[in-house]
Amino acid sequence: MAVLFLCLPPSPMSLSAKPVSASRTTLTELMIPSYANFGGKIHGGILLSLMDKAAYACASKHAGEYCVTVSVDGVNFRQPVDVGDLVSLLASVNYVGRTSLVVGIKVIAENVKLGTVKHTNTSYFTMVAKDDNGKPTEVPPLLLETTEDVRRFLEAMKRKELRAAYGEHFDNAVTRMQLNQNVGKLQSERCQLTDALQQELS
Repeated sequence: MAVLFLCLPPSPMSLSAKPVSASRTTLTELMIPSYANFGGKIHGGILLSLMDKAAYACASKHAGEYCVTVSVDGVNFRQPVDVGDLVSLLASVNYVGRTSLVVGIKVIAENVKLGTVKHTNTSYFTMVAKDDNGKPTEVPPLLLETTEDVRRFLEAMKRKELRAAYGEHFDNAVTRMQLNQNVGKLQSERCQLTDALQQELS
């Protein structure tokens, strides 16, 4: 029996909640030779483009509006994708804010000849809904139907929290960083400074 959750209490002025299942999207495409790089594997840029299309389709189905990509998290290609593979992108809305949505995308590559299936990566696209004037517009709340929906919503909240904390910490660290005090850290790295630059930083 599914567990039903509604994250926000309904109000007469708010949009009606939409279930995760209503906008779940699967995009499948055959990997053709023109998609390959010099190593014979599928370009990462091709896969990113397909993920962006899947994210747009999923987000716009939920929002009922045009949606744009504002950030992408977790683009780590675990395994290469080969020419001839059938790539399926499984997209679902994991989280919604007022005008934004987080779409989780799982990418699966299937070799139909060998009958093998591999999970190549999972990524998270943050999308923003736009109205006809190009302004951010409110999206419907998300109706969570299963415990998996709840888990994904909570995970998206945690990623948002960690990303904000990291951004603030990084910005503060960059602001405080003095090049001449930190240049010594480069000695163990694979980089070299010109003589003129060494003099400037000494």
